[in-house]
Formats: sequence, C-alpha cells, structure tokens
Amino acid sequence: MTTSLSLVDWLIVLVMFAFMVWGVIFSKRFMRSVSDFLAAGRSAGRYIISVAMGMAMLGAISIVGEFQVFYKSGFCMKWWELTMALAILVVTVSGWIVYRFRQTRALTMAQFFEMRYSRSFRVFAGILAFISGLINFGIFPAVGARFFIYYTGLPLSIPVFGIDVSTYVLMMIFLLTIALLFVYAGGQVAVIIADFIQGTFTNIVFVLLIAYFFFTIDWNNIMEALNLAQTSPDASLINPFKTSQVEDFNFWYFLIGLIGFVYNFMSWQGTQAYNASAKSAHEAKMAQVLGNWRNYPRNIFLVFIPVIAITVMYHPSFAHIAEKVNAILFNAPSTEIQDQIRVPLVLRYTLPVGLIGAFAAVMLAAFISTHDTYLHSWGSIFIQDVIMPFRKKPFTPKQHLRILRLSILGVAIFIFFFSLLFKQSQNIYLFFAVTGAIFVGGAGATIIGGLYWSKGTTNAAWGALIAGSSISIVGTILTSIYENFPVNGQWFWLISMVAASAMYVIISLIENKKPFNMDRLLHRGKYEIKGEMKIIDAVPSRGWRVLGMGKEFTKSDKFIYIISYAWIFGWTLIFIIGTIYNFSHGLQDSNWFVFWKYYIFIYAAVSALVVIWFTIGGVIDMKAMFKHLGTAERDETDDGYIRRDQVIDD
Repeated sequence: MTTSLSLVDWLIVLVMFAFMVWGVIFSKRFMRSVSDFLAAGRSAGRYIISVAMGMAMLGAISIVGEFQVFYKSGFCMKWWELTMALAILVVTVSGWIVYRFRQTRALTMAQFFEMRYSRSFRVFAGILAFISGLINFGIFPAVGARFFIYYTGLPLSIPVFGIDVSTYVLMMIFLLTIALLFVYAGGQVAVIIADFIQGTFTNIVFVLLIAYFFFTIDWNNIMEALNLAQTSPDASLINPFKTSQVEDFNFWYFLIGLIGFVYNFMSWQGTQAYNASAKSAHEAKMAQVLGNWRNYPRNIFLVFIPVIAITVMYHPSFAHIAEKVNAILFNAPSTEIQDQIRVPLVLRYTLPVGLIGAFAAVMLAAFISTHDTYLHSWGSIFIQDVIMPFRKKPFTPKQHLRILRLSILGVAIFIFFFSLLFKQSQNIYLFFAVTGAIFVGGAGATIIGGLYWSKGTTNAAWGALIAGSSISIVGTILTSIYENFPVNGQWFWLISMVAASAMYVIISLIENKKPFNMDRLLHRGKYEIKGEMKIIDAVPSRGWRVLGMGKEFTKSDKFIYIISYAWIFGWTLIFIIGTIYNFSHGLQDSNWFVFWKYYIFIYAAVSALVVIWFTIGGVIDMKAMFKHLGTAERDETDDGYIRRDQVIDD
C-alpha cells in the first residue's frame, strides 16, 4: 500500500504521536478522584489552560471548516474581524461569564443551573446540551477520516482476508479508539496534558507553514489568482467593501457571529471541563485574556493557507497541480466532500517532504484533541446532569468513575454510527451553527441572567431555553431536508438568540420575585472560601480598575493587559482610518493587497514570539499542576452532586 507521505513524513507523525502517549501515561498517576477526572482537580494555570483549550476547540474538523470559509471569502472577513477583536478583548479582560462561573465552583454548566434555578431545570438543560452536542459531534469522525484518506493518498478500500473493507470505516475506528484510550487513562488530567503538548506542536508547525508559503509563493501570482477567482464585482476576495455577493460567509455571517460571541460566551459545553479546571477564578480570567494571543498562529494559518490554495487552483503557473487536485475532486462522492478536501489536497501536492508529515501530525493532534475533549464533555454531562440529579444519594467514587467511562464509550459508539449513516448537506460551520443552537440558542440568556441579574427567575430560564431551542430545532430540520433553504444555520442562530433573550427578560419582569442570593452563589462576602482569592493590592487605583485590573493583579498580569490593550486598539485604529479613507477616497484592490501582505507578515512574526512565550509559561504551569495533584487532599463530596446543605436559595 503506497501513500503520498514519505518515510520521513511518517516518522514525524509517529514521533508526535509518541509524545502525546507519553504525556497521557505520565499524567495517569495523578488522577485520583472524581473532581480530578472531571476538572483536573481545579489545578491548572493560565498558560496550560489557554494552549490546551485552544487546541481542544480547534480540531481537525474546525481546520477543514475554516478552510471552506476562507476559500470562499479570501482575506475579506479578516478586515471585519478587526472590530471583533475589540469585542473579544472587552469580553476577556472583564472576565465576562468565566470569572463568575468559576466562583460558583460548579463542575458543569447544568450544575450551576441547579444551584441558580432548580434541579428539574438542570436535568432539562443537561438533556438539551447532551442532544445538541451529540448531533453536533456526530460528523467529526467522518470529516477527520476523509481528510487522512485523501491527504495521505490511502486507497478507498483495503483487502482483509480477501474482502474489501472500507478504509473510511477503519480510519474512524482507529482514530476514535486512540481518543477513547486517552480519556480513559486519566480523565481531564490526561486530556489537558495531551492537548497542551499537541497545541504547542501545532502552533510551531503553523508558523513554519506560513513562513514557507510567504517566502516561496510569488505575491503577484497570489493577487492575480484572487482576481481570477472572483465570480462577480461584489464577491471580492481582497476588498472587504465588495462582498455582498459572497455566498454564506459575508458581512452578515460575521456580524451574527460577533453578537453570538458575546451572548453565547461559555454556552457551548464541548470544552466544559476547561471552564472548571482553573486553580482560581483569576487564573480562568487570565487564561481567556491570553487566549487572544494564543489564537494568532492559528488564525493567520487558517486564512493564509486557503488563499494559497486559491492561487494554486486558479493561477496558470500551478496548472499541473490543479489538474491533479481536480482529478481527485471529480471522483469525490459529493460537492460537500469536494469542498472539505480541496485545500488539504493542494497542501499534499505543494508542501515539501517533512512539512507534509508535519501537517499530517498537526491534523492527527487536532483530531485527537477535540475528540478526547468532546468525548469527555458529552459523556460527563450525561452522567452529571441527566442521570445523577435523579439519584437520592450520590455515587461512590469508584461507581462514579466507572459509569463516567461507560457513558464516554457510549458517546464514541454513537458518533461512529452517526458519521457512518448521516449525509451532510451544508457547510461544516453552518451545520455547527444550527445544531449548536439547539442548546446555546437559549442558554446564553439563562447563563447571563443567572450570573448577573438577581431578578432572573426559574420560569424565565425555562421560557428562554425552550424558545431558543425550539427555533433551532426547526432550523435543523429545514436545513437538513432542503439543501438550498433560503435561511441558513447562521440566521436561525440569530433568531433563536433574540427570542430567548426577550422571553427571559419579559417573564422575569412579570413575575417580579425577590432577588436571588448572589453572594452565596458566587462565594462572596461572608460566603467567601479561604484561599480562592489571592489579594495583591487591596485597594487598586481607579485607573487600574477602569482597565479591568483589580485586587488580584500582579505586575506581570498588568503588563499582559496593557500590551493586549495596545495591540487591539492599534488595529482598531487602523480599521477606523481604513474604513473612513475607503468611503472618502475609494481604495483599489492593489492597495488592499499590499495591506494584506503586511498584515500576514506582522501577525506571523508576532505568532513566532507567542509560541515561545506560551511554551515556557505552559511548561511552568504543568510542573505546578503535577506538584499540586501529587500532594493535595481530595474531597470525595466534590463530585457535582448537589446535597441539601448546598442548596443556595431557601
């Protein structure tokens, strides 16, 4: 059996995989309790959370999905994302959602719902989150398996004892088994260590691939190809002010995404264990701020590589490569699969030996990181928020760990068969939007209201979640049945958010009940837990407080905030000046192209520094995490079961 990868490439993949296995085996000894399995014993520092969580949210399917988006939209969406960067900064530096959620000490979002609303609402939310996540997760193995088959050049079937067996099926079984073993070994402790190793390696490879294409592909060829690929004057891949005809991934897609980012921050429970894994609320907040920097290598890679793919597919200089790619695409079973494998095939035929293997290793890491995290999340949510609330007494620790592992196995079996049988009819990210909204469409209102508004009521939470979810379920059905339905998943997401928010506010105001005990929920005042908050400056100056820096901020914390503000405000200023100048003078495509060239170069240089910075910080955090887990006393009652003495509102 021959593939497109050389021996050197396969060795790179093998070495990377060996490092992941070592991390899991080494961390296994530190998993000694239910809270360790579910939330790494709440022992993780900011850098290890930032890198590992970023990798968990990336995934092989996300890389393929981003390739689809930017192959259709080119550079243009990055211009509008400059304004989103400001919104992201405001959300993260303020500790929006993440700080208060960590203060509750809940192990899952639905556990918080029981603390804030009621046990029956916890069960309903847990079921909804589980169903939404399971359907959303269902296509992950399929997309990942297809990538490896087409990228490595494996045959579509392999003879086994004289019978042709589908490589697609075997690849899904192999990849899911690896991810399953990682979770079984040490729960969230193993997941967070493996994801950190994978995230560090992935960011290094991203920077190398960006540098390779930046200096080997003629930028004049890139500009010519983007102009050739433009289907109409209002479907530009260079000028962000000429994108009204870009299908699906246009300005409105971005704007809805921006609204959803604020509304649904932390609503999606695919990485729910990371929300509870930080050693303090402050560390959780700092991890989110650092996430702005962590994403730069990934973000530049995911826009620049599709642009390179457009260049290869449209410029005459690369016609010989485009012919090879088109020959394979011609035999792909559907248009959707063609869209998924186009950019990976371009990489297969353009990268040199070594980098081909490095990217294959990245995709293996991305597949495992998302699958082990999601298997852990959805399996845990089913036990913690659907099964456990019905019990009159909690599980013993041994029973609890056993049933968590069985639930995770059940999730793996379901997504295998779902991937095998489900026929996807829309772009990956549109599928994500509508299936994810089954839960997050209404969850945002219940989370924000529950953490920030003492007048929010249980009935309002029920109304919001039912309204948002109902609209999203209708959207899922319509977009699945009708391939060209006029309202796509992104618009159904917006409709569900608006309806859920209105429902929550209206019902709460009509009921007008007494304020909820927020101090006890958030462990403030007389309910404060000793050791949870480390005071650095008891009375910070007003200037620091205005910038979001309070009592817990060290000098290094303040430095991180200041450089984050300076970086984002600088690009926001560029956005404002560029927008005004474009409307007053009209920028040509050639002007925009020069801007994009320097944009890629600057972000790539910063990304290289970020990789060094986060690798050092993550290694320090990992040592501290192992030290804590090796000596800390475990509390067997810290298992997510709400006992009578933990009921907050009388």
